[in-house]
Amino acid sequence: MIAVTIPGLRLSSTLNARQHWRVRAVAARRQRALARLCLSTHPRPTGPVVVTITRVAPRSLDSDNLAGACKSVRDGVADWLGVDDGVAERAGLVAWRVEARRGAYGVEIAIEAVHAA
Repeated sequence: MIAVTIPGLRLSSTLNARQHWRVRAVAARRQRALARLCLSTHPRPTGPVVVTITRVAPRSLDSDNLAGACKSVRDGVADWLGVDDGVAERAGLVAWRVEARRGAYGVEIAIEAVHAA
């Protein structure tokens, strides 16, 4: 299992944000690159995996906003894995989960190999 914590990273809902598109794009690029960079010291797993992205923040989001907030981190993990997130999910190579818990701002990424029974 690979576990990475990115303390201080604030994932906020972009679905209802009233920001200029360029401000959102810069934040998305930063989050994606940061996730990829934090995982770069770990060896890539072979075979199917389950990726859990946990948003840690003082306030919670509903499920659709939570998924949207975690999208750039998901893309960064997919970059590190060397796959397209949607294609890999449909092929059964990656199962994506998003979770939330209360606490100081941050993101936790857990990647677990799926072993055939």
